[in-house]
Parts: sequence; C-alpha cells; structure tokens
Amino acid sequence: MDVSLFDFDLPEELIALRPANPRDSARLLVVRPGGTPELEDRLISDLPDLLAPGDALVVNATRVIPARLRAVRLRGDSAARVELLLHQRLDGARWKAFARPAKKLLPGERVVVGAEGGACLLGALAATVESRGEGGEVTLAFDLSGPDLDLAIARAGEMPLPPYIEGKRATDARDGEDYQTLFAREPGAVAAPTAGLHFTPRLTQALDRRGVSRHETVLHVGAGTFLPVKVDDTDDHRMHFENGVLEAGTAEALNAARAAGGRLVAVGTTSTRLLESAVDPDGRLSAFDGATDIFITPGVPFRAVDALLTNFHLPRSTLMMLIAAFAGLDVVKRAYAHAIAERYRFYSYGDACLFLPEGSSRR
Repeated sequence: MDVSLFDFDLPEELIALRPANPRDSARLLVVRPGGTPELEDRLISDLPDLLAPGDALVVNATRVIPARLRAVRLRGDSAARVELLLHQRLDGARWKAFARPAKKLLPGERVVVGAEGGACLLGALAATVESRGEGGEVTLAFDLSGPDLDLAIARAGEMPLPPYIEGKRATDARDGEDYQTLFAREPGAVAAPTAGLHFTPRLTQALDRRGVSRHETVLHVGAGTFLPVKVDDTDDHRMHFENGVLEAGTAEALNAARAAGGRLVAVGTTSTRLLESAVDPDGRLSAFDGATDIFITPGVPFRAVDALLTNFHLPRSTLMMLIAAFAGLDVVKRAYAHAIAERYRFYSYGDACLFLPEGSSRR
C-alpha cells in the first residue's frame, strides 16, 4: 500500500509533553466501526463501563530501561562523541543499537560510556563495535554481561523519550516514573507501551469489580517504534525484531476467556503484535518465547484480538497501519480528524482510542 495513505497533519501544540494527572483522567475516544454512534468522547476512567464481565485485558509488562547512552568513540589518539540508543538485546553481552552519527563507527572500534575527551575512566562502560547495519544500526559487544551489564546501563543511561518530546524539552526525573506503566516489571524495553500509561490502581480495581480479568504478557519494545516508514510502499518496509514472551498458562487463560464469550482486549499495539504472533490460524493462542517482526497492515487478518485500546499515533507509522488494519483506514481517518478537531492530546503522553468493532460485543 501507498504509505502516504497513512499521513495526516497534526497541529504541533497537540503533542503531549506530559501525561494527564491523574493518569486515568486522560480522554478516551471510543470508536465503533459501523456502529451508532461511530465516535464517542469519554474518559479513560470510563473504561469499566465500556467493557463487559468476562472480557480479558491483555497488558504488556515490559519495563523501560535507560537505553540512551552518551559515549566516546576511540580510534587511536582521536576521539569523537556518539549517542547510542539500545534497541534489541541479542544475548548477555550483545545489543543492537542505533548510533548517531553512525558514520563515526567502524567494526572493531571501541566506544566508552563515561569517558571525557577520550580518556577512559575507572568503571566506565565499554563495548566493541561488532558490525554495522542499515539505518545507523550497529551491533555492540560489551565488556560486561548479564546482571553486571544491566546495572552499568542503569547507572550510565538516560530514559529514551521519543524524539517528538525530547526535541521540545529535556528528560527529567519525572520521566523516570511517568514513562513506566503500572504493570512494568520485566526490564528490556527502550520505549514504553504507551496505552498502559493510562492505568492507575483505582482503574484496575474498578475493572476487577466489573469482572474484567487482566493478563500480562511481555514484548520488549524496540527503538524501531520511533522510526518513520521511509519507503513509499508498505511492502518495502522492514520491521525490526522485538523479543517477547506469552506464557503457556496465560495463553490458556485467554483461550478460556474467549471460549466463554469474552473479548480479548489488547492494551496497546505491542500487546496486539505479540498476541497475533502467538495465535494459530484457528484463533487459538499458544506459548511464545522469542523474537517477532510481525508487520500488520490493512488486509492482514486479526485472529487473537477483539478490541484494542491504544494511543494516537504518528503519521506514516507502522502503528497507524496496524490500527487501520484493525478498524479500517476510513474509520481511522474520521477518528483522527475528530480527535484533532476536539483537541485531543497525541502520542506517547497523550490521550487514547478504544476500538470496539461491531460484532465484538460478545462471542
């Protein structure tokens, strides 16, 4: 498909730079494709009233790590500053990262985080450039591994806010809490599963009382989620791999909820992508533990997800393509036009949509 079909103009002032406070006070646009009304303005705190007893929420329990590293590249007697954004862990010591400027890095060269003027400091975090890929991607082999590497990254790194926020203000201490969901427990993401940012203990308790079950899965969101689609045709776009886990017990619980007539309500596109990676052609979920590069565009069938809660996404992004595949491109365009007219807040710290397709009300 032509990537330009997923474009739209957004007034810059609608890009949210801080989350709503409290989080569940954010606005919620309910979208019922084919329904009457098709669009309804609500609040996140209304979510229990919009779901039914027996429905199953699926949340992403990944935790964002401070994946932005400011480093120095060492080459003989010369040094140059580079910025590294970790995006996929390969093993205990190796990460894929986006480097800026990538042209300064060559295979075999050393990079040091915590070095000034090319001088290595005691305790600095160091790595060797193992290889270079496309789009500024490099593979780094760190000197440390396992928990020691995790601790060093936690000490040296910065929270990797999306460029549309970082370009307008500096990352600060508030982001350390604001950019984590209530469910965050498994470190490994370099971007937050932003639909989950809206949940509060008060909201989860209300959902429990409503009889809506909650199930955790993990997809470690990569920095590829920040990247615009640069090709003209979706067939030419390459997704980056992201690591995820759906435990066998969770898969069975979700299958049982669906068999009993409940809807699987994915909280975010990340949960959606993992569920659709773990489902068979008959709609049955199984355990999943590995990497997925699933790319969902209009025409790709949904076999696991019945309803979708998600934030408002960047134009020409793979996330726009996913929601267009779920709800229909024309429906998404009407929803986004309404959201802009009604001054909804967009992107990671912004408001949300709840897509409830006709026929998903109860199985």
